[in-house]
Amino acid sequence: MDVSEEFLKDLIKPRSAIFLEMEQYAKENHVPIMQLMGMDSLLHLLSLQKPKSILELGTAIGYSSMRMASKLESASIVTIERDVDKATLAKQYIERANLQNRIEVIIGDALEVEADQFGQKKFDAIFIDAAKGQYKKFFEKYAPFLHDGGVIYCDNLLLNGLSELPMNEVPRRKRTMVRNQHQFTEWLMSHEDYDTAFLPVGDGMLVSIKR
Repeated sequence: MDVSEEFLKDLIKPRSAIFLEMEQYAKENHVPIMQLMGMDSLLHLLSLQKPKSILELGTAIGYSSMRMASKLESASIVTIERDVDKATLAKQYIERANLQNRIEVIIGDALEVEADQFGQKKFDAIFIDAAKGQYKKFFEKYAPFLHDGGVIYCDNLLLNGLSELPMNEVPRRKRTMVRNQHQFTEWLMSHEDYDTAFLPVGDGMLVSIKR
């Protein structure tokens, strides 16, 4: 770790015991959770936006949804996870943190969840952190559930450095994912209905404000 990384590490805000436990579990069990600097940046942006309702695609063990709920005490969160074991563990962590009244976990593939499950509900913010390479499909399916003026946050645009490599240096099995993420980024940056910026924090984040 170089000096700049050490400096950034020192700027990360302290977390409560349950979040430290979740971070350790994720590290030991290779569960992808949001990088700490990216998480802090997202929480700061959400604090400025002050959303009352958030939809998250990709719960994993519930780390991001719990961090958001802890930071935004008046916000309610709906989060979708296709892995039953991860979703079950997320529910356990959420109950331990006494956040079950503000975080609803839906178990299922976000691309297969029936849209009518949300009824007429709309969200102030949508956070996409699910299957890489499928972001455009997620965006197109769930953008209609965003309020005008709402914000869509997309994490992992750098794909842990893969997005920055020449395509011939990307492992073959991951090239389609990387191409899809490149195409999604270009598509969203030029989308006339959204004002989008790329933030080089964590693993790379797109922030899109609905016009």
